[in-house]
This record gives sequence, C-alpha cells and structure tokens, in this order.
Amino acid sequence: MSNPLATQIADLKLSNPTMLAAGVLGYTGLSMKRVIESGAGAVVTKSMGLEPRTGYCNPTVVQTDCGLLNAMGLPNPGISHFKEEMQELNKLEAPTIFSIYGFSPEDFAEVAKIAVEIGAAAVELNVSCPHVKKVGAQVGSDPSLLMEIVKRVQNQIDKPVIVKLTPNVTDITEIAQAAQKAGADAICAINTVKAMAIDPETCKPILANKYGGLSGPAIKPVGVRCVYDIYDAVDIPIIGCGGISNWQDAVEYLLAGACALQIGTAIAFQDITVFKSVTDGITNYLEHKGFNNIKDIIGLAHEM
Repeated sequence: MSNPLATQIADLKLSNPTMLAAGVLGYTGLSMKRVIESGAGAVVTKSMGLEPRTGYCNPTVVQTDCGLLNAMGLPNPGISHFKEEMQELNKLEAPTIFSIYGFSPEDFAEVAKIAVEIGAAAVELNVSCPHVKKVGAQVGSDPSLLMEIVKRVQNQIDKPVIVKLTPNVTDITEIAQAAQKAGADAICAINTVKAMAIDPETCKPILANKYGGLSGPAIKPVGVRCVYDIYDAVDIPIIGCGGISNWQDAVEYLLAGACALQIGTAIAFQDITVFKSVTDGITNYLEHKGFNNIKDIIGLAHEM
C-alpha cells in the first residue's frame, strides 16, 4: 500500500510533507535528528554563509499576542563548520536541506557548492530575510538579481534549488516567475513579515535592530494567499510556510497549492511533537473526506 502522505519536490522524496523551517533548531545535527525522529519529513538548517557571523545584540526576539518577532541577524558558524553536524544526519532517511545566504551571486554559488559537498540534499536560497541589509529581502525583491543568483547556483550544483520568497513585495508572483525562469526547482512561501514593536515605557523600539520579522499565527492568512497566487503563476512545486500550528493550517496550505509544509514558530509554543500531530491530522482528514493521498487535495481550492 502506498504512503498517502508521500510527496516530492524535484528529486527530493519526502515520507510526509512536513519540514523543520529554517532558523529553528537548525544549528546542530543532534537537534535536527530529534526533529526527524519526531516525525518531520525533512529538516532545513539555520541560514549559513561563507564566513562566521555573530548576529545582532540582544534583544533579538519579542513575543507578541499573535506570534514571534525576531531580528537575529543571521548568526551562524559558517558553512564549512557544519560538516561535523552532518555526521548525525547522513545516517537518517529524511533529507537535510541547507538554507544559505550570500552577499553576491558568487557568494551564493560558493556556499551552495560547499553545502552539497558536505551532504545537502537540496539548498534553500534565503533571499527573504527582512532585517539584514544587502542580503535577504533586498535581494529577493529584485527579479534581475534573483535570477542571476539562481542561475549561478544551478550551474554550480546538481541538487534541487529552492527559493524562499519574501511577502514584503508588491507582487510576489512576479518574483516567483523570475525564480522559475532562472531554473529554480521549487518555491518556498513565505518568510517572515517585516514588523516592529515599541516599548511604551522606554518609548523606544524593543529589538536592538528596531525592525524584525513576524512569524506565527498572525501571518498564516498572508502565507496562504501568497501560495494561492503563486500556484496560478508558476509550474514548479511550492512549499507553504508561515503560521502552521496544527493539521487544519496544514490542510489549508495544501488546498491553496502547497505540496510540502514548513513549521517553525509552533515548535516554540508547542514542541517538536507538532510534526506528528500535524501528519496524524492530515491522515485522518484524508480518510474522513475520502481522498486517497495528499496529491488529491493539492491546489483543490482553485477548482471551487
């Protein structure tokens, strides 16, 4: 009997559609191993660049009434230092996707090459971080620059290239189409929404960086809308991300057109058992509604 939750992104085969989103528990091999053993179909590392980066001073995270606001500043040990962490992950069947960033197309290509050399099953281009200058959303809102980055990375590696998009643009479908035209294998939508919080007592922004990225339940309707719009604009797989906390959220993204799902902030408010609860919920939903597998419901909302 075939697995009703199995899904595929280019050559990347997943036993179920859930993934650990970049930026949460993605620093070490052991923590990501725990996530896989808890039911995730894949894991995405913390975003890594060529050189070590310290990140911003505290405070870097603020809890709001509807999610988390963070401006970490892409702290990471540098891509080469992750080789040892892969020793734990290479033993597992679930793929490890490397989230990478760079300060130029050449940077992206070099980081991608190293990521694949040390075991990446795919790379996810972080062109959507809303709070670091000269990288992230500043790159991801420029279709021409994004295309150059995707082409250079594609020419450097033979693994799937996923482009994680920012919602902080006028038309996200224009950016998605540029990524597809340049050769991207899949789109991930969305990264966090640019936001800020101000302390009435001190009369100052709370985050040391002033601006941050909002994640969690507040951005789910934004993410679902973006996936829905992108589904009509491109022919490559879409990974839904943003505010997924339970199986109902996951099904909503699948109906909008996503074929896989990334979960991040929910881990902070629940724990890593969220992956099993989401996949169990999707399975029960398919059985209850009489669907054979998740392929039957991907993009179904477009037919209504």
